[in-house]
Amino acid sequence: MDHTDVAAAAARIAPHARRTPHLRTEVNGRPVVLKLEHLQRTGSFKFRGALNSLLGGPHPTHVVTASGGNHGVAVATAAQVLGLPATVYVPERAPESKTRRIEAAGAKLVRHGATYAEASAAALTEASESGARYVPAYDDPLVIAGQGTCAAEVVADVPEVDTFVVAVGGGGLAAGTVLGGRGRSVALVEPVDCQAMHDALAAGTPVDAVVNSVAASALGASRVGALPFEVVRQGNVHSVLVSDGELLAARDLLWDEFRVAVEPAAAVPLAGWLGGQIEGKLPCLVICGANSDWVPA
Repeated sequence: MDHTDVAAAAARIAPHARRTPHLRTEVNGRPVVLKLEHLQRTGSFKFRGALNSLLGGPHPTHVVTASGGNHGVAVATAAQVLGLPATVYVPERAPESKTRRIEAAGAKLVRHGATYAEASAAALTEASESGARYVPAYDDPLVIAGQGTCAAEVVADVPEVDTFVVAVGGGGLAAGTVLGGRGRSVALVEPVDCQAMHDALAAGTPVDAVVNSVAASALGASRVGALPFEVVRQGNVHSVLVSDGELLAARDLLWDEFRVAVEPAAAVPLAGWLGGQIEGKLPCLVICGANSDWVPA
């Protein structure tokens, strides 16, 4: 995979996906660009990858996926846009703020298992038995290329950006940013105890990881995807960990300073940058999602 896959994805999804705005500003006296991807359709970057997967692959008659929440909303909405029936498996404790959006988009919602891995196994079984098209959340070239269109927009709009800062779950956005960022440094930020990419980079291969964070509904992959990992390890990347306290403080700061209300996972890049572990004269922080019922005080 390379940047040409991202360019093809951008052309493919342009009729339906939003070109989200950016905000060039300062935080604590330091310049930064915020890519406001929480304004994307479905409230997260996931719509890009889901749509590219459905448009770029064999035309399905029925779509099945598994998700902790945001990917499910994205697949359900992409299927609705294209006039396709969809079934979305989620863990039994998936946030209601996300499951209701899945159903509102017209998909059939199935709660199964305690973890994303268990929901995914059930969804794969249904897809195999029914012949439906399974849309992976991150371990898929079309999904990765779709996610990369977010960084590609920043490169086109603010070419002086020299570093991207992204939250990492299963690795789709991370890998897409490596491709779409065209060689720029990418800081991969994860919560402590929700650090599948950090552990994979340390081990040299994807490994099972603990999932225990306030941001787990969006970043709670127990193992990064094999394809995202291969893309990431070839990029100019470094791993950063933040605590739940730090990411929640960053979420509050986004509201206090910019009136941007997001879910915990979307504040992870700002938390990493505020921690002083990320270099760059002009970093771009991808504010990746806002599917939460959190109401600012």
